[in-house]
Amino acid sequence: MAEALLFDAVRTPRGKGRAADGALAVLRPVDLLAGLLGDLRDRAGLQTAQVDDVVMGCVTQTGEQGACIARAAALQAGWDLAAPGVTLNRFCGSGLEAVNHAAAMVASGYFELVVAGGVEAMSRVPMGSDGGAMLDARSVLSVGGVPQGISADLIATLEGFGRAEVDAYAVESQRRAAAAIGRGLHKNSLLPVKDEAGLVVLDHDEHPRPGTTLDSLAKLKPAFAAMGRDFGLDKLVRMRYPTVERVEHVHHAGNSSGIVDGAAAVVVGSAAAGARHGWRPRARIRSVALAGAEPIIMLTGPIPAAQKALAKAGMSAADIDLYEVNEAFAVVPLMFSRALGVPLDKINVDGGAIAYGHPLGATGAMLLGTALDSLEERGLGTALVTLCIGGGMGIATIIERV
Repeated sequence: MAEALLFDAVRTPRGKGRAADGALAVLRPVDLLAGLLGDLRDRAGLQTAQVDDVVMGCVTQTGEQGACIARAAALQAGWDLAAPGVTLNRFCGSGLEAVNHAAAMVASGYFELVVAGGVEAMSRVPMGSDGGAMLDARSVLSVGGVPQGISADLIATLEGFGRAEVDAYAVESQRRAAAAIGRGLHKNSLLPVKDEAGLVVLDHDEHPRPGTTLDSLAKLKPAFAAMGRDFGLDKLVRMRYPTVERVEHVHHAGNSSGIVDGAAAVVVGSAAAGARHGWRPRARIRSVALAGAEPIIMLTGPIPAAQKALAKAGMSAADIDLYEVNEAFAVVPLMFSRALGVPLDKINVDGGAIAYGHPLGATGAMLLGTALDSLEERGLGTALVTLCIGGGMGIATIIERV
């Protein structure tokens, strides 16, 4: 097979996902993605007529995010009409799924150049507003399913992670993010968002809270306790996990991923495509993997996905220099660290979604870009990117610097 090479990775800032005060809430999601695609074309000297596909992840594909936003954004960005587009949905793994799909097409030899990534404007298209079977009571009762916060609290209960530990992890995520921002880690990959007049709407991540402390988090009440009690969800959990006498609710807004708007794009191609454009590859994709998990506990998917990706690459967990494990909730990287024996000082070294936020369809591609930036800054070689996914799934990608 041909090598799938990574030539560039860019993203917008993450804006607060609130209509009232989020800077990006004034922009339609197609505007957000089109602006990024236009800037990427200009920055990279991208000959868009040679792009075999534009693959974008988007989770809530309804309203302003419906009707194949990948194609709509490419057209709005003024890309050549020959560049097609497709929008896919693997819940929170959509952005990384888009990159993996692109890599598979390039490695197979069918395509030579793909731009992949994702977009989510959570301030304008609220999570869950698309409905569907995963939110239908009959489906939930027949196959099992609870809100992800309940799943996170279940994992914390089973694994013995208390409130103090998940809060301490959240404080460290904020500290690492503040340090990364302070030294300009993202300066080459974060592209400012501009309006139609060319004025900057947002040029920095809005969500980080660098002043977060254990004392400030201690004031927050568990977000999912009432839901578990009043809607019978804790009872549903105990039916599947009878050894759990009581779900300990430890997660809240301060130790869970933030709701934000954002978009990301990654250039994936063959060596020949890079040579035609005069690009030097930044990394290659070593392996990709997907895994299913039990749908009530749900968030354990990164563990088998990472193990499969490592096996396919002929690597062990110790061979990976850095890990990006999406911080949907603090317990996810804590659980991952314990299960794979990876020290926390190799996981999310520059902060994660607790600090930056989690723009559902774009996050996976953003994490890949962060992994690239972090490897290059430190002179390291390999990274593994993984996300937990609704419905009980996991996705993982291993990259190696060229």
